[in-house]
Amino acid sequence: MNNIISHPLKNLYFLAILFLFACNVQEEIKEEKPHEAILWYKQPAADWNEALPLGNGKLGVMVFGNTSSERIQLNDDSMWPADINDWDEPEGNKEDLEEIRKLLFEGNNPEADKLFVEKFSQKGVVRSHQTLGDLFIDFDHDNVSEYKRELNIDKAISTVSYKSNGKLITEKVFVSHPDKAIIIELTSAADEGLNGKIRLSRPEDQGEPTATSFTTDDNLLIMQGEVTQRNGKFNSEPFPILNGVKFETRLKIKNNGGEVEKGENFLELKNVKKATIYLASNSSYYFEDFSQQNQLDLESLDSKSFDELAKVHIEDHQSLYSRLKLQLSHSDLDTIPTDQRIENIKNGSVDVGLEALLYQYGRYLLIASSREGTNPANLQGLWNEHITAPWNADYHLNINLQMNYWLADMANLGELNNPLFDYIDKLVENGKVTASKNFGCSGTFIPHATDLWAVTWLRAPTAYWGCSLGGGGWLMQHYWQHYEFTKDRIFLKERAFPAIQEVAKFYSDWIIEDPRDGTLISAPSTSPENRFINEKGQHVATCLGSAMDQQVIFEVFDNFLKAAEILEINNDFVEKIKQQKSQLRPGFVLGEDGRILEWDRPYEEPEPGHRHMSHLYGFHPGTNVTKDKNPDLFAAVKKTLDYRLDNGGAGTGWSRAWLINCSARLLDGEMAHKHIQLLFQKSIAKNLFDTHPPFQIDGNFGYTAGVSEMLLQSHEENTIRILPALPKHWKNGNIKGLKGRGDLTFDIFWENHRLTKVVVKSEIPNQFNLVYKDKTTLLEIKAGETYVYEPSY
Repeated sequence: MNNIISHPLKNLYFLAILFLFACNVQEEIKEEKPHEAILWYKQPAADWNEALPLGNGKLGVMVFGNTSSERIQLNDDSMWPADINDWDEPEGNKEDLEEIRKLLFEGNNPEADKLFVEKFSQKGVVRSHQTLGDLFIDFDHDNVSEYKRELNIDKAISTVSYKSNGKLITEKVFVSHPDKAIIIELTSAADEGLNGKIRLSRPEDQGEPTATSFTTDDNLLIMQGEVTQRNGKFNSEPFPILNGVKFETRLKIKNNGGEVEKGENFLELKNVKKATIYLASNSSYYFEDFSQQNQLDLESLDSKSFDELAKVHIEDHQSLYSRLKLQLSHSDLDTIPTDQRIENIKNGSVDVGLEALLYQYGRYLLIASSREGTNPANLQGLWNEHITAPWNADYHLNINLQMNYWLADMANLGELNNPLFDYIDKLVENGKVTASKNFGCSGTFIPHATDLWAVTWLRAPTAYWGCSLGGGGWLMQHYWQHYEFTKDRIFLKERAFPAIQEVAKFYSDWIIEDPRDGTLISAPSTSPENRFINEKGQHVATCLGSAMDQQVIFEVFDNFLKAAEILEINNDFVEKIKQQKSQLRPGFVLGEDGRILEWDRPYEEPEPGHRHMSHLYGFHPGTNVTKDKNPDLFAAVKKTLDYRLDNGGAGTGWSRAWLINCSARLLDGEMAHKHIQLLFQKSIAKNLFDTHPPFQIDGNFGYTAGVSEMLLQSHEENTIRILPALPKHWKNGNIKGLKGRGDLTFDIFWENHRLTKVVVKSEIPNQFNLVYKDKTTLLEIKAGETYVYEPSY
């Protein structure tokens, strides 16, 4: 077994031995009971990027913790302007496509760029996800002392506590998934109790009201409105959107002591010792009678206390969150406020405890923004204070939406993929029209960006920004990888394969033969959001087979064929894809300097430090380049990344997170940790949100995925790498519940930079090579069996 001992846990004797051994190992590495994962601060949030997020997938809040005029910003994932029937595919057709290809073969890239946008794009579009509004609690507490604001991500509860005139005031907030409501408890130890108005409001849209608030005879506070976008744009022209998703928010209060009085548009606490606020909110996107649904949601809470609701909420949250635990070398830095710890990192310190906290924060945020039956997490998850958000807080499919879900399977949150899969299914169906109407292709076309309504026409004011063809293929990677992690044949047959097949059909019709060498290429083709300088010195975007397009199409064809083989499907289309795959121009081509070419030729780059590393797609998040399989390409990846970084690359939080993942795949723990430090120093806000800037949640999720890859990799065929990129700063630690492909679950322990133990459980029969440093062992595990491995040194 190559110096690795295996113990199948088959009887009580072995269980007893394992228990005693585990106790000894814990004593050796001085493993203490992990502290609760808490963000905490000594002052209220000064702005939205300091407020603390909670959510149940559909509803979310940002808690500011103010001692006067407390603001709890409200979010709903369905707050979007209307789906406009007239917003349809542009006029481009197969003949226009052939003209663009002709221009490219003639070397006329500028005209090809121009025609691509004119014929196939709806250019600039403004239709944004929006805020639900704000809950204000108008306290006027003075002489404040002993202030503390925290977010416990183990329990998904926010707590604010302080003394006013020496008397304790507390506020607790959570957003319940089981009970579909925002729950707030306010308490006061002062003789006079709590006194203040409670209001609901929503920002105006270009000076026009978007909601009205009022109270009812039974002391409900209600806000009703409709989402509009008066500064909307379509085809780069003003297009005010005056209708959209309708919504209602209802709030009621239970009080202990004192009274709750109502004004015209507020409720007022008078001498209340404890107030429990129940807030329900629903929209026309989810319910035809959303007002009635609010009534039902609030009525279901009538008999439940705050503590009862909190207990059910914590159990639900921990059913997902507690599956995985990460502990790095313990320190006492938890006693320092989170914002100060971030500042210390900016000044050069290393805080592995905060690195572990940020890891779990990514998992926490996905649980809070992506639950069964909700929309997938958008560019901001679901947290957004704007009427017009940066980049519309929409769904960008040239990395951002995909990065949001990189962590899901490996971080033991596989079912949180379901909102993504539901959304992809809508895109696949809508994209059939675009594929046929615009491009004369079968299958489905999915663009680089879309929104709640899953529209599939291109939106690109310039060719380099939005005329990207790889989004659909990239999304298919998530279907295939979920199958690889779960080995769920029913999922593959009924969900993944039909979608992958539709995208394969499109690419099969899309690619053309390059008369220069007989290979099959994507044309016109771009590299997401990037340009090159052609032989005439012109800054252009379209080419004949960009690296990313070729890599994506190869991957789609490859996964399609693997799935067809598993499902025992053999037909004419399968044979056609086999032939086309063999004829594809390689997606990895090396230039004279040893770097991977981003386009079809070694063009000059106007932005050599560009934030996207699209030409490395097949390396990561793809799996087609590994050290053992193709060492020359593996070395070229490193050289390509070094060049990007030498020219100012990774200028955004999500780009830095991508680099952490790439560094892990390069098996370089020090490189990965360097970029962890830089992520904290350049891109992490005081509330641990990732920033582009401004806030974009993808970097949070990408970070968690990257750390997972540093500790375990399962993307190589029949190979599991343990601690493949462990940095020197992670001297001691353990991770429990990390997932690998093949429905494998791992607990990994290390001390003094050396692996001490691996516990692996397999839900299905498995055979694979376990690799730790230079040691490789072939393992065979039966379904339901657990093994323990201990390397000997």
